[in-house]
Amino acid sequence: MSSSLKGILFMCGGVLCLALGDALTKWLGETHSPLQIIFLRTLVSVPLIALIARYNGGLRTLSTRRPGVHLLRGLIFAATMICFMWGLTLLPLAEATAIAFAAPLFVTLLSVPLLGERVDRPTLLATALGFVGVLVVVRPGGESFQPGALVVVAAAVFYALMMITARRYGAREHLWAMVFYMTLVPLVVSAGTMPWAWQTPAPWHWPAFLVAGFLSVGAMTGLTLAFRYAPAALAAPFDYTALLWAVLLGWWFWDEVPDLWVFVGGTLIIASGLAIAYHERRTSLKRRPTS
Repeated sequence: MSSSLKGILFMCGGVLCLALGDALTKWLGETHSPLQIIFLRTLVSVPLIALIARYNGGLRTLSTRRPGVHLLRGLIFAATMICFMWGLTLLPLAEATAIAFAAPLFVTLLSVPLLGERVDRPTLLATALGFVGVLVVVRPGGESFQPGALVVVAAAVFYALMMITARRYGAREHLWAMVFYMTLVPLVVSAGTMPWAWQTPAPWHWPAFLVAGFLSVGAMTGLTLAFRYAPAALAAPFDYTALLWAVLLGWWFWDEVPDLWVFVGGTLIIASGLAIAYHERRTSLKRRPTS
């Protein structure tokens, strides 16, 4: 099996884990608060991440000289999860997933003031197309507008901020340190709210919390290995298979059938993301010095 094919398969597997985890979160969110879901998911995920780090370079890979950066990233990730999990309880699964795809668009815009990067005209046009897609899905002011859509938009903004911090500090910190502390901070924050947010799960909810924690780590591992084996420009487009899984899972478990505008807006968002990835790939190849 070629390295690129392995990367594609890891990407598809990681995205499937994400989609299944989102479906479980939506189901658990019907009876439990996002804070409790975050607490129990990260309670499972943190030891698993430490175990993976132990066999991929040793626990020394978790050492850091930038605790403040990790604290900031962890708080941003906690805000991302709270908003997205809350949004899942308010919107159909496919609609929430389509809106969440706007995160890379926010990365493009926020990288200008926060990272000092320059964005050329083709990228700006593709980004504008993506935001048109977001407006088509959200439909602010329309009869079918749901305030929960704005909650998911907020989750996309927070996720974009987390990606920007990874871009800024990722080269200076080990991968597993970034992942470990990003997950540890939400665990600590959510644990502090349990005296008020805790609701004893039903017996059949405990396995769901456990599986959700494993799926979270599985998704993280799959996406990481995908970019290790395959070029980013080849692996990244398969991230959009999440929308297919979201449509199928939403229909199967909740009889959710997205309307035409969700598909239209989702297509525009995906087309925008692919166009940006393709343009950046071509630009990086042109800038690469010839041997």
